Amino acid sequence: MNKTRIALIYGGRSVEHGVSINSARNIAKYIDKSRFEPFCIGITESGQWHLTEHIDKNISAGESLSLSLTTHEPSFVTPSGKILKADVIFPILHGTDGEDGSVQGLFKVVDLPMVGTGVLGSAISMSKVITKKILKEAGLPVSPFLYGHFNNQSEFTFDRVRQQVGLPFMVKSASLGSSVGVSKVNSQADFEKALSEAFRFDDVVLFETYIKGREVECAILGNYPPETSLPGEIIISHAYEFYTFDAKYVDPDAVKIEIPANVTPSEAEKIRTLSLRAYQELACEDFARVDLFLTENGEVFINEINTIPGFTNSSMYPMMWKERGIGFTDLISRLIDLALERYRRGKRLQRDYQSGLNY
Repeated sequence: MNKTRIALIYGGRSVEHGVSINSARNIAKYIDKSRFEPFCIGITESGQWHLTEHIDKNISAGESLSLSLTTHEPSFVTPSGKILKADVIFPILHGTDGEDGSVQGLFKVVDLPMVGTGVLGSAISMSKVITKKILKEAGLPVSPFLYGHFNNQSEFTFDRVRQQVGLPFMVKSASLGSSVGVSKVNSQADFEKALSEAFRFDDVVLFETYIKGREVECAILGNYPPETSLPGEIIISHAYEFYTFDAKYVDPDAVKIEIPANVTPSEAEKIRTLSLRAYQELACEDFARVDLFLTENGEVFINEINTIPGFTNSSMYPMMWKERGIGFTDLISRLIDLALERYRRGKRLQRDYQSGLNY
C-alpha cells in the first residue's frame, strides 16, 4: 500500500517558534507510520526553509529548500537535486505566518491539501479584534473591549480605557498567541508598561475588561458536523495574575489541569454550545481549541479561538480528546483524513466561466 506523504512544517518567524517545535516533535513521534510517510520541513526564525532529518531546533543545519510552484505537481527541491512531493501539508506553525492565513494561502495557490482552517478562518481568528467583532455581531458573549493602532496610540489614555472597560483591564497584542504581549493593568503605571509591551509585537492593541473567572477550554474536531469535547479547566497558581507564557510552558508548578472540568451539566453544555457556535461563525475547519471564562454566577465569555492549538506534552487539545477515547495517533490520523475529505469536496467547485468576453 502506498503511504500518504505528509509534509510536517514547523518553526516559523513567530514568537511561538519554540512552542511550534515542541508540538511538531509530538506529531512526528505519534503519527501513524503504517499509513503515512512524514518528512520534516523547518522554518528558521528568519524565514529560511530547510529539510531536516527530524524535528530539530537547529533547523539551519538541514539542507535548504525551495518550493517549485507548479500547480497540481508542486514539490520541494533541495540544491543537491532532491525532489520531495507531499500529498498533504500539516502545518504546525503557531502564531505569525502559520495561523494568520499566510501559509494557508501559499498552499491553496499550489492546490495542495492542508490540515486545518483555511485562509479566511485563519485570518479572522488570528486577530483578536476581528474575532471579537464577529462574535459580538453574532450575539455571542465576549468581554467589553476597544482597540487602538500604533499610529493613534495617543488617543488611548489610561482614563479613557478605564472609563470604557473598567479596572482592572487587559492589554493584548491583537494578533499573537501564547500570552505574548499580554498584560493585566491595575494602575496608570501598569498601563504605560503594558502598552509599550503590546506594541513591541503588533501595530494593533486590544483593551478588554478583565473577567474574573475560571479558565475553561473546549476542543473542536471535524467539519460536517464538528464534534465538541467535554470542557477542561486550567487552574492557575496564585503566583500568577493570569495565564502567562511562563505559566503555560516554563513553570511546571504553575497550573493544574482538570479534564473534564468540574462544572455542572448545564455549564458544560453552555460551554460546548458556545464553542461550537464560535468555531462556525469564525469559519474554522478541521480542528480548533476555544478558550472561555466561566464566572462564579455561571456566565460564560468566549476569550479567543486557536486554529492550530498546541500539541505539546502539556497541551489541552490532545488531552481533551484523549479523555473522550481518541489517542494522539488516532487524532493525527483523523486530522489528515479531514483535510483530504475537505480537499476532495472542494473539487466540485467550478473554476472557469464560459462567456463572450474577448481576451
